Amino acid sequence: MKHAALQRSRAGFTIIELLASVAIIGILASVGMPVIQTAVTRQKEAQLRAALISIRGAIDAYKQAAVNGNIVLQNGQSGYPPSLTALSGGVTDALSPTQAQIYFLRSIPRDPFYPDQTTPSISTWALRSYASPPDNPTSGDDVFDVQSMSTAVGLNGVPYNQW
Repeated sequence: MKHAALQRSRAGFTIIELLASVAIIGILASVGMPVIQTAVTRQKEAQLRAALISIRGAIDAYKQAAVNGNIVLQNGQSGYPPSLTALSGGVTDALSPTQAQIYFLRSIPRDPFYPDQTTPSISTWALRSYASPPDNPTSGDDVFDVQSMSTAVGLNGVPYNQW
């Protein structure tokens, strides 16, 4: 009799044990999902921060090259790049005897929060011209600054388009 009871308990799991296991796994998954989503958001925020630093650094380098005389300016030009393409496409160095090209970026980084991944990276940024006010940035004849087009709010409480 003892032997038959032992064999029955070794035969497999009861339905209650299976339900308890599924419930525990469900609870662990529901706790883990927000952590995973936060980690993904942090990664995208780090990519956005790096892209903004890179592009803004290139815009500043372009302006400095214009001030130094490496870039020929027409009357009325601000010295900021006319487009983001000028940063990666290069401009002629006016001070170089061989008329070498100056490149400020290898390529334009993508805004990681832009929803359509098929859009070219250069089109994922909102542009601000030198002539536009900071409280109402608009594009114009040059590129003074860039910002994300995303209206989502970052983990720090600041919308991405205000970074």
